[in-house]
Amino acid sequence: MIKLFTIFLFSVLSLQQFAHAEDLKGDVQAGEKKIAMCIGCHGIHGYQASFPVVYKVPKISGQTASYIVAALSAYKKGERRNPTMRSIATTLTDQDMADVAAYYQQHARNENVTLPAQVSQASDEVAALVQKGACTSCHGPNLSAPIGGAYPKIAGQHQDYVLVALRSYQASPQSVWGRNNAIMGGVAKQFSSDELKLLSKYVSEQQGELQTVPQAKFR
Repeated sequence: MIKLFTIFLFSVLSLQQFAHAEDLKGDVQAGEKKIAMCIGCHGIHGYQASFPVVYKVPKISGQTASYIVAALSAYKKGERRNPTMRSIATTLTDQDMADVAAYYQQHARNENVTLPAQVSQASDEVAALVQKGACTSCHGPNLSAPIGGAYPKIAGQHQDYVLVALRSYQASPQSVWGRNNAIMGGVAKQFSSDELKLLSKYVSEQQGELQTVPQAKFR
């Protein structure tokens, strides 16, 4: 009960923090003209980053616009440490972020696809980990319907990216990597490395709306 109340409290604070970002309206057509720095990684199937380890860059097509803005803002503020993403985010205005986010949100893979209402059945061990992390409390019962803009869709995200993200929350911001987030830091630090691997694999196996949409030059 205490853990759930804590998550609820931080959820309210996080939603308030991103209220302005959610209110700022993005323009899809304007966003399409501003993604030149994005497509070299997020527009190529299977593209891998090499810092701090090798992993597939996240699928962002179909992600909620408000979360994309929140993530970019965190890189710009230094709450997320990644040299590449920070160098990009610092060049973007709030309106730029809103436009880029609107562009990627439109790609939600929901045509002729009925997403499950709940996550798929898991082994007792994995189900216990999902419950321990209260994953569905923020990311939705199917991990693809977050309760607010501060939280991402995670169903179907690349396994290795999810693992790196969780480990970066465990690490907290170092000089060049790590993430500072009270909610996810508290969640991730409960788990061992092996448990994070199991969670990441499970998340990646769920059916969701995230995908990689190549640009014409990469198709």
